[in-house]
Amino acid sequence: MENRRFILIALLGVVLFFLYQAWEKDYATPAAPAATAAPAITDEPVPNAPAGEVPAARAQLEAPVSTDSARVTVETDVLRAEIALTGGELRRLELKNYAVSKDRPDEALALLDDRQGRYFVLQSGLAGAQQPLVTHRTPFAAPQAAYRLDDGADQVEAVLEYRDASGYVARKIYRFRRGEYRVELIHELVNGGDTELVASPYARLARTVFKTGGEPPFVSTFTGVGFYEQKEASSSYRFKKTKLEKLADEAYETRQTGGWIAMLQHYFVCAILPAQDQPATFAAKPAAGQGYMAQYLGAPQTVAPGQEARFTTPLYLGPKLQDRVAAVAPGFDLTLDYGVLTPISEPLFWLLSSFHKFTGNWGVAIILLTLLVKALMYKLSEAQYRSMAKMKKFGPKIQDIRERYGDDRERMQKAMMELYKKEGFNPLAGCWPLLVQFPVFIALYWVLLESVELRQASFAFWLNDLTSPDPYYVLPVLFGASMFVQQKLSGQQAMDPMQQKIMNVMPIMLTAFFAFFQSGLVLYWFVSNLIGIAQQWFITRKLEKEEAARAAKR
Repeated sequence: MENRRFILIALLGVVLFFLYQAWEKDYATPAAPAATAAPAITDEPVPNAPAGEVPAARAQLEAPVSTDSARVTVETDVLRAEIALTGGELRRLELKNYAVSKDRPDEALALLDDRQGRYFVLQSGLAGAQQPLVTHRTPFAAPQAAYRLDDGADQVEAVLEYRDASGYVARKIYRFRRGEYRVELIHELVNGGDTELVASPYARLARTVFKTGGEPPFVSTFTGVGFYEQKEASSSYRFKKTKLEKLADEAYETRQTGGWIAMLQHYFVCAILPAQDQPATFAAKPAAGQGYMAQYLGAPQTVAPGQEARFTTPLYLGPKLQDRVAAVAPGFDLTLDYGVLTPISEPLFWLLSSFHKFTGNWGVAIILLTLLVKALMYKLSEAQYRSMAKMKKFGPKIQDIRERYGDDRERMQKAMMELYKKEGFNPLAGCWPLLVQFPVFIALYWVLLESVELRQASFAFWLNDLTSPDPYYVLPVLFGASMFVQQKLSGQQAMDPMQQKIMNVMPIMLTAFFAFFQSGLVLYWFVSNLIGIAQQWFITRKLEKEEAARAAKR
């Protein structure tokens, strides 16, 4: 039976899709194991100033400082930062509005971190013509140990200062703003000596491989470098992603005007966003020791004796919020990746967020989305259920044709086509609703996986995280039961024995499989099944009344 075969193929497509996701999780290139103590990443040399402008710098940075060095803390309404006085590195950044996991709701997620065997920090400084001016060993001083965004204030600045024996003064300023994940890194250089200084600002994201926490099971998520690369001999750009473990083979260093570089991970991004009209050098590669790095080097500037210079490097350190990413920098919305189904996923998220604004509950928003999808496909569903009803009605005749012609499939198919034509129905009419809904289903999968707005979103009762599996497997069981009811309503009289066996085991197989995937996705499919059952019952009753009315007129 053609319609049944199509449904079977589509359902198997769902299974194969999720099997691929599980395979990516289990058999993708293994990540480098995290160390049990704070990793000692060997620093790269201070970046060279662009060739042809100043002599290349050859000085090496010292090894990173111990994580127990003195630190300055900065707290805003959304961030809490720790800055090491030695080197002025941004060593830890907590996102106050995002918990590590549902099990640890009071512990803020640390996006940058150097504790418990993790290493993900922001390093920065000033490269010089002959030697580095600011390094990771530079002993900064701060006027106070803690900064806090005052009530009514729009921003807070943490100022670190270093006075060199040769006469120059270097300041490193971190500027945080209320409600924002954008941070400005500012280097000020005052030349109090008697010779000119040449300085180039640089910033570097250095990390090892680890998961931040709360990662969905059986899913492979991207962790790596994102680069907004200028196309050759062109003013246009393209977005390039490279997994951390592939940087050993795909390292690069590129000089261009504009663009940005970032470390990407599930839900969150740390990016270096220099001015788009200035030349810069970007690099991504393994660190000299353990770990990986993404680096920006700005254009050099000459500072005459008695003069000063100021270098500003904007940063974005936070969640990939859909209503903000496009405004961060040109092309920054590409950090939010829904894959090939982006044209469906983006409007799907817009609908979900609109329903969420109205209801305040992402689970209810998913239910309303399901209702909308089923309403838009009502005419297709009506054709589907009419076809199913007629297939059920003429099941005995179809079974008789199968038995009459046996293995002569050509004559059997010809007889069935004559029956379809005589009775006025098309068995393939039921394919279209599933064909249309399948991309929506997969697109919703990516929305639930990639949208930080739905991270740890609760629905009701025991379903406290729609992006994680149902902890008690209730929803997958309900889904399987609803699928079983649908099969019984549609009837299986016209199916051959093998098809019947496969269709009977399908609800059990998908129930077991759906038990390991996002409860929000299972909620969508379960509600869709319930609506389908109601539509099927209604349309079947309507068809019976129509046939009874026609019979009464004869």
